[in-house]
Order: sequence, then structure tokens, then C-alpha cells
Amino acid sequence: MELAGLIIALVAVILVLTVVGRTVRIVPQARARNVERFGRYRKTLEPGMNFIVPIVDRVKPLIDLREQVVSFRGQPVITEDNLVVSIDTVLFFQVTDPRAADYEIVNYIQAIEQITATMLRSVIGSMDLEQTLTSRDKINTRLRGVLDDASGKWGIRVTRVEIKAIDPPKSVIDAMEKQMRAEREKRAAVLTAEGVRQSKILTAEGEKQSQILRAEGERQGQILRAEGQAQAIDTVFRAVHEGDADPKVLAYQYLQTLPQLAQAEGNTFWVIPSEVTTALKTLSTAFGPAGGSAGDGAGQAAVAGGTAVEGTAVDGTAVEGTAVEGTAAEPPPALGPAPSGPAAAPSSPAAVPNGSAAEGHTAG
Repeated sequence: MELAGLIIALVAVILVLTVVGRTVRIVPQARARNVERFGRYRKTLEPGMNFIVPIVDRVKPLIDLREQVVSFRGQPVITEDNLVVSIDTVLFFQVTDPRAADYEIVNYIQAIEQITATMLRSVIGSMDLEQTLTSRDKINTRLRGVLDDASGKWGIRVTRVEIKAIDPPKSVIDAMEKQMRAEREKRAAVLTAEGVRQSKILTAEGEKQSQILRAEGERQGQILRAEGQAQAIDTVFRAVHEGDADPKVLAYQYLQTLPQLAQAEGNTFWVIPSEVTTALKTLSTAFGPAGGSAGDGAGQAAVAGGTAVEGTAVDGTAVEGTAVEGTAAEPPPALGPAPSGPAAAPSSPAAVPNGSAAEGHTAG
């Protein structure tokens, strides 16, 4: 008896647990389950603990209420210019009405895939290949609007549609690559030409500026040198006039420049102005009465540096001469009447600095 009672009690506990297990249904968060009573929709179980009537109520599978992602691959679509392209799409959707998603459509994922392919053919069919490749945002917007309207009665809300890939035919891809390569080569050639042109322009501008600056520098240098020479001449001129120089001193200064004419290398032919005779006459007149060692004439000349020049020019006529150092010769005949007194001795050589004398000849 005791064993039978124990078995009965155990069976009763099992039946109670079975009834409780069939009565209580726990639904996870963001999930939903539809309940049918005698084959007819009764209610939708909310997340948490729910109670049903065992045997009478039947609970259908879970429906996910979270946003879901489904990818549709390889949808062949013909463009307006009769090119077949393969388009991969990604669809984001969310079940908003579990009852409609369960009873209004048999397989809502398959239904969304088919309506997406249909709408892609409708949208892409009105565009050529170039517009298809460059108008993804426009395609996405139109697809989303159409799919959201069509799936609304199924309790589904399409949140986003993205074109993942558009694959044209291989021949078109090769042609596009050639076109892009040619475009890049063209741009590279244009940029290279622009660089060469700009480089030449900059080089020319630099040379122009350099020549301008160099010319400006030379001009300024010539102006400054001319101003310096003008100031020097003006200073000398002013000093001469303010000092009231005697014509004899000017004649002596004039004669001092004669050695400079003979200092050039290989210079055996040179021209002496006719004013030299006048200067010589003036100098001989100046030293005649005082020193008594110079005769009246243009045959003897004092030369700086110990060098005498043979030959003088009268009335602008050039005479070839040779330099003779440290030699005294007979004076030439006088050009005019000899002055009286001891200063007119014709045999006296002309006094020359550094102990040299010049042998001269005069032309009548």
C-alpha cells in the first residue's frame, strides 16, 4: 500500500509540473510569440512571464523584433543602354507588428527579396550605366520608399537599403579601365606641359629681372663715376682759378703728362699735339732768365723717371722716337732769336730729373 501511494504521489507531481510547464511561457526581450486557441489567433505574448491554457492554446515560434539585416546577391538588371549588370543589395528592416508578419505573409524575407529585385529592375531600367554607377544615393532612396510602402501591410518597416556592389560586364570593365587610363595619361601630360611652361616663364622672368638689375647697377656705377669725375674736374678747376696759377706752371704740368704717352708696351709711334711747342716755348722762357741752362726752342724737354724721348712733333706731326737713358747731346738750332745773356748758351744740355737728357730735333 505504501509503495502504491508513493507511485501515485509521484505521478501527481509529474502531472502538476507538466501542467505548470505548459501553462507558463517566458518570452525574451525584443521577442514576441503569437498564441492560437483552437486554431484562431488569440493574442501576442509580451516579453516576460505569460500564462496560457494548456492543450487549448498553442504558442507559435518566436518572432524577432530587432532590426535585421539581409543581403541579396547577384540581382541581374538591364540598364537603359541594354547592358546587363549584377547588383548586390543590403536591406535593413524591422518587424513592427508580429501578428501581421505572421499571418499576412508566409515568408516575409523572401517577399522582401523578390520585391527588391523587382524595384531594382524598375529603377535601373530608366538609367544608363554611367548614371547607375554615379547615382547610388538616388537608387537607395527610391528603393527604400517603394519597399517601405509595400512591406507596411506585412508589419515590416524597411529602415535602409544600400547598393553594395554594381558589377558591369567584363568587356565594359576593360573599356572603362582603358578610358580611365587614357584620362589619367592626358591629365599627366597636361600637368607636365603646365609645369614646363611655368618653369620656362619663371626662368625667363628671373633672367629678365637679373638683366634689369645688372643694367641698373651699371647705370648707377657710370652715373657715380661721372659724378666723381665731374666733382674732381670741378675741384681742380676751382683750385686752379682760386690759386690764380701762372701759365708757366700750367705749361710745366702739361709737359709732365708726356712720359705717360710713351709708357705703353711696344709703343714706337705716338702723336704729340701742336700745343706742346707752345708749352715748351713758355717753359724755356720761364727758365731762361733764371737758370741759364735752357735754350729757346722745343728741342729739349724734361722727362720724369730718367727717360728721354728722341723726336718731337711740331704742328701735330708725329715723329718716330727712341728712348735714350743718361745721354746728353748737342741742342738743336733755336727756333727764334736767341735771348741775350748767359742763359742762351746752345751747348748746355737740358736739365732732366734723375740725370737724363733728351736728344731732340725740331721741324721748321
